[in-house]
Amino acid sequence: MQERNKKNICIIGSGFAGLSAATHLVEEGNNVYILEKNSTNGGRARKFNAKGFTFDMGPSWYWMPDVIETYFKTFEKEVNNYFDLVRIDPSYKIFFSLNDKINIPANYEKIKELFEKLEEGSSKKLDIFLSKAKYKYEIGINNLVHKPSKSITEFINYDILKGIFKMDIFSSMHSHIRKYFQHEFLIKLLEFPILFLGATSKTLPALYSLINYADIKLGTWYPKGGIYKLVEAMVSLAKERGVKIYNNEEVVEFNYKNNAISHVITTKKTYDADYVICGADYNHIDQNVIIKKYRNYSPSYWGKKTMTPSALIFYLGINKKIKNVKHHCLFFDKDFNNHFKEIYNTPRWPSDPLFYASFSSKTNPKTAPKNHENMVLLIPIAPELEDNRFIRNKYFELIISRFEKITKQSIRNNIIYKRSYAIRDFKKDYNSFKGNAYGLANTLFQTAIFKPSIRNKKLKNLFFCGQLTVPGPGVPTAIISGGIVAKEVKKQITS
Repeated sequence: MQERNKKNICIIGSGFAGLSAATHLVEEGNNVYILEKNSTNGGRARKFNAKGFTFDMGPSWYWMPDVIETYFKTFEKEVNNYFDLVRIDPSYKIFFSLNDKINIPANYEKIKELFEKLEEGSSKKLDIFLSKAKYKYEIGINNLVHKPSKSITEFINYDILKGIFKMDIFSSMHSHIRKYFQHEFLIKLLEFPILFLGATSKTLPALYSLINYADIKLGTWYPKGGIYKLVEAMVSLAKERGVKIYNNEEVVEFNYKNNAISHVITTKKTYDADYVICGADYNHIDQNVIIKKYRNYSPSYWGKKTMTPSALIFYLGINKKIKNVKHHCLFFDKDFNNHFKEIYNTPRWPSDPLFYASFSSKTNPKTAPKNHENMVLLIPIAPELEDNRFIRNKYFELIISRFEKITKQSIRNNIIYKRSYAIRDFKKDYNSFKGNAYGLANTLFQTAIFKPSIRNKKLKNLFFCGQLTVPGPGVPTAIISGGIVAKEVKKQITS
C-alpha cells in the first residue's frame, strides 16, 4: 500500500527552505528530489575557495540557534552531530566615528553596563524593552511564523488576540525604541538589525524588536568552518533520509495535465512530478517558467512589492593579520537615516554608505592561510540599480579608504585576492527578483496573509517556500518556511 501511495515530489532549489521541505517530506516514504540550478548547494549560502581562503558567499550571522536546533531535533539529531558551534564574544564591534567605537559583549550584564555608561538609567529600561521583545519572540517564532497564512482565521484564537497589543504591530520600531532610549549610539545599535528587513524604522512594525531579543539575549554564533557547515549538515541529513539532489539542473518549463504540473523540465532532462515545491525565486518561477494562464500574480502585483536591499559585496584575501577589528564589524560613521532613505525612499547608489565587514579568520584561522586574513565587505544597496565594474570600483575605493582611516592601518597593498558580487550576480546565479539579496520586505502589509501565497491558486500541486513568501527573509525563517510548506503538502497527500 505504501509503495502505491508513494509520491514524486520535486523541490526546486537547494537553499535552506528547499532542503528543509525535502527532509520533512521524505519521511513519509515519498520519492523526494531536489533540482538545483548551481553546481553547489545552499542557494545564497554557498561558499567558495580561492588562494587558500574560504568565503561564505551569503549569510554570515548565525542567529536564533534555538530554531535551527529545533529543526534537527525533529529528526532526532543535534547540531553538534554535524559541526561545532561557538558563541562569538564580543558579538560584534560598531565604529560610530573615527574615535567612537564599542564592542557588544556576549554577556548580558556587561551589555547593561555598556548601556548605563552611555545613558544613565538605560540598563533598567533595557530589561523592560527586552522582556517585551522576549514575549514577541516566543509568540512570533514559536507560533505565528509557523502558520501557512492562507487566511486571517488562522490568527483568530484567544491566545493571539489576548496578546495582540503586546505584539506592537501597529506602532513603529522608530517610536518604540525612542520610548526607552535617547542616546544616538544605543538607537543605532537597536535599529541596525532591521536594516535587512526591507524598511526604515519608521515603517517597520515594533513587532520586530523580537530581533533585538535574538541579538542581545540569544547571541551571535559561528559554526566552526563557516555558515556553509549548516548547509552541509542539512544536505547530509536530507541524503541520509533518502532525498536525491541533482545539481546543474535549472528548471525551465513545466508540462501540465488537469490543472496540475505533470512534469518538470530542466536544461538536462524531464522529471515526473506529483507535487512541486518551489524554493527558488518565487517571482522568476511565477512570471518566467509558469505559462501565463496558470500564474499566481500579474507583473503589476510584483512591481508594487517592496523588496529588502540588495548588496555590493567584496571578498578579499589579505596577506597579513588585520588589527583593531572583530569577527563582525559595523561601520556606522556616516548618516544612518540618509543611507536608509537611499535604499527605500529614493532608491539610488548611496552617497555615504554604511557598511559591514566580516573576518571569520578571527574566529576560525583555518579559513585563511597562516598569518593571513579573509575579509568580506558588504554595502546594503537598493535593488534594481545599474551595476557595472566602474561603480563597483568606485565604492571599493571609497570604503577601503574609510576602513583604513577608521581602523588606523593600511591594507590596500596587502590584498592578494579580490572578488566582487552585486545585483547582476544575484540575478544570474539565483534569478533574483530585481537583484534583491534578502527577499520581500517585512512591512505590515507584506506580513503573513499579505505575502505571496505558499500555494498556486490555479495549479493544485504547486507550492512555494523561501524568502518571497511566509514567514520572510533570514536563515531560521527559511528553514521554518520549508517545514510549513511540507505540512501543507502532507495534508493534500492524505486528504
